[in-house]
Amino acid sequence: MKSIYLAGFDVFAPDAVQRGAKMKLMCAEKGFAGLYPLDNEADGAAAIFAGNCALIDRADAVIANLNSFRGAEPDSGTCFEVGYAHAKGKPVYGYLSDGRTMREKWGAADENGFAVEDFGLPVNLMLACAARIVQGGFAEALAACAAEQV
Repeated sequence: MKSIYLAGFDVFAPDAVQRGAKMKLMCAEKGFAGLYPLDNEADGAAAIFAGNCALIDRADAVIANLNSFRGAEPDSGTCFEVGYAHAKGKPVYGYLSDGRTMREKWGAADENGFAVEDFGLPVNLMLACAARIVQGGFAEALAACAAEQV
């Protein structure tokens, strides 16, 4: 059975365990084993890092929640996981509830005057080029993954 690593800030939610269980069930319904970061029962930062990298190594694909978290950008840990999976040659599916371009969301510059990139993408080009971006939620990204993973 192929497996999918489920990346995202969902692990910080008050109902993180339940969210993971639901996503894993949805994966099972599509014929995949879901690998959720909290499956890694390690303690301490270094052990959690190594365990989650090992889960990504085991996975056949990654689905990543790239919605904004604690600001205008996706969770930095999730961004690392996307890059790590991409470097390992794994297909990555990133989902966003708001598919507008970065310029449409924030204009030409941020509140500090820094330019907002203008490539017609909904997230930074380093994420958008490393992942297939799906507008919607986890279900839509899972459907895209299932359709493309033969």
